[in-house]
Amino acid sequence: MRATWKGAISFGLVTIPVQLFAATEEHDVPLRQVHAKDGSRVRMRRFCEAEDREISYPEVAKGYEAPDGSMITLTDEDLAKLPLPSKKVIDVLAFVNADTIDPLMFSKAYYVGSSDRSAVKPYALLRDALAEAGQVAVTKIALRSREALAVLRVHEDTLVLQTCLWPDEVRPAAGVAPEGEVTVRPQELQMARSLMDTLSQDFDLSSLHDEYQEALQQVVEARLQGVELPTEEEAVPTGGKVIDLMAALENSVRAAQESRGEGPKSKAEGQDADVRTLPARKTAKKAAAKKAAPARKAAGSTAKKAAASSKGASGKKSAAATKKTTAKTTAKKTAKKTTKRASA
Repeated sequence: MRATWKGAISFGLVTIPVQLFAATEEHDVPLRQVHAKDGSRVRMRRFCEAEDREISYPEVAKGYEAPDGSMITLTDEDLAKLPLPSKKVIDVLAFVNADTIDPLMFSKAYYVGSSDRSAVKPYALLRDALAEAGQVAVTKIALRSREALAVLRVHEDTLVLQTCLWPDEVRPAAGVAPEGEVTVRPQELQMARSLMDTLSQDFDLSSLHDEYQEALQQVVEARLQGVELPTEEEAVPTGGKVIDLMAALENSVRAAQESRGEGPKSKAEGQDADVRTLPARKTAKKAAAKKAAPARKAAGSTAKKAAASSKGASGKKSAAATKKTTAKTTAKKTAKKTTKRASA
């Protein structure tokens, strides 16, 4: 691995001679621009508009276009005079918690290696101190004549320099999130967590690969060999407009389980054996209520008849008692009048 930068890490009075190595690489199938008619190469040429001719690379300089359209030319000497305090030095500014740096700011990564024997111990000391504290070092570094913000962090047993965007280069997210208050029910949140757990089982990030690049390579090889291009059936879209979020989550969990070869679990095992959508559950509930309605109506009618019968019987009994009392009163009055007449 070839070093792309050599310098030193500086924090306080400690200096660690280091060198940087590119930590990542992208795998692309190299494609050229060609003339579609005959397949010949299309080349970009440096063309001077004022002289109407092609110029060589040494004649090219950097320029800045002013708001009025005029161009200001900057020479290599002009750029060389610019102050770069962090030139050849990874200048440590502060140590902060790792979660303080928003991942949006991260850019290119470099492995940091020691450049001589004297750097071994201070290198290990900085690495172990960062790992133990769970922190990263905020630094500044000059790369390709430009000063960049960067962080030093630990990856496995190696220091990594991760260049970053400057804070004012990250756009604010205002106005992007959905407007208005959205209520998420606990059941929906729990089902979403269940889906997350199901999809995360036995997940291996290292097994992922670029399927597009593989397919493109197959197309290129088929063209080289003059054989028929490989074709693949287009997947039938299974999604659509989500009407019921809860039902979509439930069906997603079930589909994820089936894709892993897991059969439907019984309720005794903590899972619903019959997963139904919300509209289906509502329909079943209405059908049950409709079926039970005649029985409830009949029961209500019977209860009313019994109440009426009881009321009628109670009324008859009360009338009979009143009639009997009236008869006794009349008999007593008649006996009293007869006694008075006999005495006279």
